[in-house]
Amino acid sequence: MVPTDLIVADVEVFIQDYVHALTTALSRLDLERVIEIIDCLWQAYQRDQQVFFLGNGGSATTASHIVTDLTKGALGHRGDAPARPVRAFSLTDNLSLITAWANDVGYENIFVGQLRPYLRSSDVVVGISASGNSENVIRAICYGREIGATTIAFTGFDGGVAAKCADLSIVIESDHYGVIEDAHLQLGHMICYYFRKRILDHLATQTRG
Repeated sequence: MVPTDLIVADVEVFIQDYVHALTTALSRLDLERVIEIIDCLWQAYQRDQQVFFLGNGGSATTASHIVTDLTKGALGHRGDAPARPVRAFSLTDNLSLITAWANDVGYENIFVGQLRPYLRSSDVVVGISASGNSENVIRAICYGREIGATTIAFTGFDGGVAAKCADLSIVIESDHYGVIEDAHLQLGHMICYYFRKRILDHLATQTRG
């Protein structure tokens, strides 16, 4: 049996290494590209356009999380600020549609199948894939580009195919899936809390006026 003090020491080193890896990845973010992506999404909101988020596994939960924050949290903690909500959608949450497309056509089409009825050339598609090589994410991005929508990719490693296909991409400089997914969620929070700031600041200005 391993002595408890050795386990504690091992866990402490592991945690320190993980925190270091995550903070290093965040410190290496291409801030100009992050600003460009936030501006793109803000312009979409200003024009009342739709934004579709998608991903697999951990990235699926990130897509859902970002959409929750954008559609509710961007209007304040209670989500009731008197402003137009963000038209953001997560394509990872409709289980019946996902399984229908996967079963009848193929898993690689679960996002394209959901985009076809709704995506317009003025809208935005955000594909989230740590490797950048998820076939269903790549197909969704390619479909978005085909019809003229703006496409964004959140990836890691070397960016993969998704980063090359998208109009805008942010690549987390890491080869650790956990670190990449953590950083993607941080990006989501940067986007959402910036939206909240802009929306609430605008409302406050109107009130003072």
